Amino acid sequence: MQIQDLPYPDPGVPDARSGSRFLWWLFRNQLGGQFKSLAWGLLHFLSISALPFCVGVAVQAVVDHSGRRLALAGGLLALCCIGSALGDTFLHRTAVTNWITAAARVQQLLAHKAANLGSALTRRVAAGEVVAVSTGDVEKIGWFVEAGSRFTAAAVTIVVVCAGMVVYQPQLGAVVGVGLPVLALAALPLLPRATRRADVQREKAGRATELASDTVAGLRVLRGIGGEELFLDRYRRASQEVRHAAVRSARMWSLIAAIQVLLPGLLLIAVVWYGVHLARQGRVEIGELVAVYSSVMILSYPLRHFEEIAMAYSFSRPSATRAARVLSLERATSAEGSRDRDGNGLPAGDLYDPATGLLAPSGRLTAVVCGDPDAAGLLAERLGGHPSEVGTSVLLGGVPLDELPLGSARTAVLVQDKDPVLLSGTLRELLDVPASGAVAAEEALAAAQCADVLAALVQGSLGAEDPMDAHITERGRSLSGGQRQRLALARSLFTDPDVLVLDEPTSAVDSHTEARIAQGVRALRAGRTTVVFTSSPLLLEHADRVVLVHEGEVAAVGVHRELVREEPRYRAVVTRETDEEAALNDVLNELEEIEETA
Repeated sequence: MQIQDLPYPDPGVPDARSGSRFLWWLFRNQLGGQFKSLAWGLLHFLSISALPFCVGVAVQAVVDHSGRRLALAGGLLALCCIGSALGDTFLHRTAVTNWITAAARVQQLLAHKAANLGSALTRRVAAGEVVAVSTGDVEKIGWFVEAGSRFTAAAVTIVVVCAGMVVYQPQLGAVVGVGLPVLALAALPLLPRATRRADVQREKAGRATELASDTVAGLRVLRGIGGEELFLDRYRRASQEVRHAAVRSARMWSLIAAIQVLLPGLLLIAVVWYGVHLARQGRVEIGELVAVYSSVMILSYPLRHFEEIAMAYSFSRPSATRAARVLSLERATSAEGSRDRDGNGLPAGDLYDPATGLLAPSGRLTAVVCGDPDAAGLLAERLGGHPSEVGTSVLLGGVPLDELPLGSARTAVLVQDKDPVLLSGTLRELLDVPASGAVAAEEALAAAQCADVLAALVQGSLGAEDPMDAHITERGRSLSGGQRQRLALARSLFTDPDVLVLDEPTSAVDSHTEARIAQGVRALRAGRTTVVFTSSPLLLEHADRVVLVHEGEVAAVGVHRELVREEPRYRAVVTRETDEEAALNDVLNELEEIEETA
């Protein structure tokens, strides 16, 4: 896989049992790129490591006044330089390719998981953690994946050079052969502590990211209640905790880096002292001493990769653990389904939930009233085939939704939750969604009462004469809550699914606009199945059928006026009456019945 070939046609099924297993799975899925990087790395490191031997041969040739050996040493030196340049160039290319392709694979896996889980993802994992995994964590994971092959090349080079020095000069080679493994493993006892400190840093950084995300998302509300300074102080404290943790982690890595500098220096001193001693005795030639001395100097370069792989693993392991935690999440129902249906074979008919007894007749507008907003949200997702828990499937025309592939279920039933997201871009791009084509964009916008929203978008977009070319900021932050709701409703109406489920679509809209929206939705969705979760009398008045769901079961069915008069639980939710008011209404109803009887 090359960078220009991204994205992957199929990123695969990850091993998300643990962070280490996930890293190993990524490594195994890039063996081709790893072998290329290993080959070029060996060429680069071995060419560099051979330079001291060439220099040693040249020095000895000068001492011995041998022109032929001097020319040979010059040729070998040129060959090593060419090999080093080629190896370094293509090692960098393959390493960057491995890094980016590994990170891209993780991002694709996370994107597929988010699309598969839908809104259930942020209920099971904090939004800040999802953001952290999708941004900074994928880079650290890619870093470890690509560093593995370079580390392997460096380790092989050190083994080969040590063996060559033992053959080339046994006495000095033995000192180097014993000292280099000690250098490579010297920092090993410090790695657990460094890893723990890196874990703490990542954890605190994730918390700070989550706090920042929540603060930005609620900035409008915070300004309204004067709470921005309070949250700013909280973020300052979280930021300082991240800084202190980063300093503690950096101190440990600085100590490891210092050891990687100190110990090679001590080994170099030992080699020079022992070499000079052997040279005085005539047991070592000058060229051999120069070659061994230079080799020890050069080997400090591949030795640094031992420190890098340790650092890469320490930083990538918690990142991989977090990614694996997200990727291990599963839907309550299978995304593949057990029925093979194409877009023309989607089921049609009544929408029925056996768990609650909720029935939404085909072609009618059904309003659902729940006293618990969270329960309403979960029920709305169940109706769309996205249950949060395993249970009896919702039926559409008698066909269980969990037997349909996820794409087919989403085509048949569209769910708009109470907090819809508007992506940045133009209004035309916002409405660039799969649609039946039966509803024009202008009709959907008019039904959702978006005239003032279009005017505000045009006014806030320079050079945009057509409202469809007006720019929408990230998550629609430049718009009010009611304006965002209306644009999201227009998008859902424009899609024109067979079954549309709306969860509190007008909770942030004023009553006059809400009344017009109720009329517009009813007219535009005539002949289509529509389910609206709401407690607004203005919407309930326009519903063909109103269902009260109490404690997870259907408690009453009727029309709005009848339920207000006859069902106390319904009246308590819709009119927000207190217990005293409810008791008074019961007394008045009894008096009316007595008067009618008399």
